Amino acid sequence: MVITTPFSGFGLDIDKFFSTTPAANTYPPYNVVRIDDDKIVMEFAVAGFKKDEISITTEKNVLSIKAERPDADDKKYLHKGIAARKFTRSFSLPEYYEVDSAGFEDGILYVHLVRNIPEEKKPKSIKIG
Repeated sequence: MVITTPFSGFGLDIDKFFSTTPAANTYPPYNVVRIDDDKIVMEFAVAGFKKDEISITTEKNVLSIKAERPDADDKKYLHKGIAARKFTRSFSLPEYYEVDSAGFEDGILYVHLVRNIPEEKKPKSIKIG
């Protein structure tokens, strides 16, 4: 049986990028958008969180997104159906990818990844003498 993903044609190590993400951890939902061969944008649905309640870190090629709202909620709910739970999502970055920037607009967190291949790892042309 052959299992493929919609990312298998990227020519990137994108399958590895998602293989270390626990399947049970689905909050918050996210999209992965390919901009070009060297740029990816991850979009996280984080409605209800403010920018200062979200942190983005990278360490040893692992991208981590964490968010937590303060517990000082003094409202007396008759019904509480909107999740405001804290979360942590971690992803192993594909080889040579790093976080370029991040943005936050209309409840969506944008994490821009860029592939930065070291010069010595890039293909080079050899002149025949």
